Amino acid sequence: MKAVVTCVAVAVQFLTIVPPLLRRPPSPDELGRSVTFFPLVGLLIGLLLFGLHRVLSTIFPDLLSAAILLGVWTLCSGALHFDGLLDTVDGLLGGRDADDRMRILRDARVGSFAVAAGGTVLLLKFAAIGSIGAAGALVVAPVAGRWLTSMAVVLFSYARPAGLGRDMKDNAGWPQAAGATAIAAATLGFLAPSVGIAATGATVVLVCLSAWILVRFTLSRIPGLTGDIYGALCEVGETVCIVTLAANWSV
Repeated sequence: MKAVVTCVAVAVQFLTIVPPLLRRPPSPDELGRSVTFFPLVGLLIGLLLFGLHRVLSTIFPDLLSAAILLGVWTLCSGALHFDGLLDTVDGLLGGRDADDRMRILRDARVGSFAVAAGGTVLLLKFAAIGSIGAAGALVVAPVAGRWLTSMAVVLFSYARPAGLGRDMKDNAGWPQAAGATAIAAATLGFLAPSVGIAATGATVVLVCLSAWILVRFTLSRIPGLTGDIYGALCEVGETVCIVTLAANWSV
């Protein structure tokens, strides 16, 4: 039980702005096993957003409430995943070859591709939050994004020889993928009646499809995934999820 609590703490402090819960750096094994609980971190963020939505919707107009929720959503992770998305877009769409693209991925500067992609994602999230019929979508989306990250860590090769991402990749396997999937599936199953069965099914298909497209494109440009790609997958998964759940499925 202590090992599980430690791994949950590692996942929380790695993926959010919560102050470090451990008084020491996590071991590579703890980093790998924490992958199981990435969707759980998403669930905690989602519950925060759900509760905040209930409060804000009684005080502010929908659009203002959506703007505040989007700000809190981004702040929860310290814009970690959003930064990964920006770096990913610049890196994969730029560069002459794989080595050059890997260099750009490390570059903290933001280019025009990144600005366009980041602005589009924020606008889509904002519009979807402002028009969702079921606030449960605010819980499902963060879970879906972090489930994609967990699966990407386990399923695909890592491009760099060292670093936190490498430690995580080398120590995460099918048990972590299964655990993460169980958490995500339980969340989705519990909330499916409130967000709609058709919407739930479409969300699963579209989130997985968008992740597959991003991963295949990544592997055609560089030799493996990186921490930035993990962040991009989370952002793409969240965006596709909440946009899908905001659709009018009664038509």
